[in-house]
Amino acid sequence: MKVAVVGASGAVGQEFLKVLAERNFPLDELVLFGSGRSAGNEYEFRGKKLVVKELKHNDDFKDIDIALTSAGASISKEFADTITKYGAIMIDNSSAFRYDSDVPLVVPEVNPEDALVRPRNIIANPNCSTIQMVVALKPINDLSKIVRVHVATYQAASGAGAQGIAELETQIQQVAKGEEPTINKFPYQLAMNIIPQIDVFLENDYTKEEMKMNWETKKIMHTDAEVSATCIRIPVARAHSEAVWVETENALDIEVVKAEMEKLEGLTVLDNPSQKVYPMPLFVSGKDDVYVGRIRKDVSNPKSLTFWCVGDQIKKGAALNAVQIAEWLIKKGEVK
Repeated sequence: MKVAVVGASGAVGQEFLKVLAERNFPLDELVLFGSGRSAGNEYEFRGKKLVVKELKHNDDFKDIDIALTSAGASISKEFADTITKYGAIMIDNSSAFRYDSDVPLVVPEVNPEDALVRPRNIIANPNCSTIQMVVALKPINDLSKIVRVHVATYQAASGAGAQGIAELETQIQQVAKGEEPTINKFPYQLAMNIIPQIDVFLENDYTKEEMKMNWETKKIMHTDAEVSATCIRIPVARAHSEAVWVETENALDIEVVKAEMEKLEGLTVLDNPSQKVYPMPLFVSGKDDVYVGRIRKDVSNPKSLTFWCVGDQIKKGAALNAVQIAEWLIKKGEVK
């Protein structure tokens, strides 16, 4: 099997290499692609040095079986036909195709079968904040149909890529020295601050990031449940946190909900309030699973419950989810 990583020098591209190695992904050859600026960069994979090739409109993808792409929406749109021309399955981490009706939007723990119907041979990876939320919602929806969701996200600097992490680290050092912080990637200083805006504001005064969680949850879970989100950037490196309120058609027993959550592969329950046991970015960064805790009844609504979940944005929120899609396709015989 021959696999390509497009955008190999970026934060998610680098995470692809780590995840493929960690999971001993069954590939025979790995080919790295990037922009003209990153072409020539060398990265080690399984003890071998791999050189990044410049992404061009040519026949470089002729023998590729799976292409894991994370080079931005504009690049994905421009090169999609080139990548899939000879049959490669493109698993795209950008927002380019998420809302296209002929492109499945997949989280393997929730809707893996959707990956089987891909008219354009493209599968979209959802937004990071949506991924971790729908993994936690799946066991609840299996018990009783979800009617609506309210969520407040607390998103790490990594959501803005490697430059976001670098800017936060620089600002922390600058603030500690009493210097004026450098602000480029975020609209305001992030160190010692939180910013109640991620992406641009739309006409309804929600940001695009917030509406993504509405649109994508509906598509992934095949639901008409409405999702109202407030997305906040916080000074954490790479794990997103979310406070989620869920209303269901029927009232649910919390212990039953916890038991169902514990059964779902990819979801870890850390929930012992009396012992101060709950998920936090400090301990979840670098982990594969989505972690959930603070699971309790909503005191304002007998048919509602609330919980707290944390997931590594670069890993499960991006690279790992895409690799898990590829693994599922291999398991189902879609890729030989």
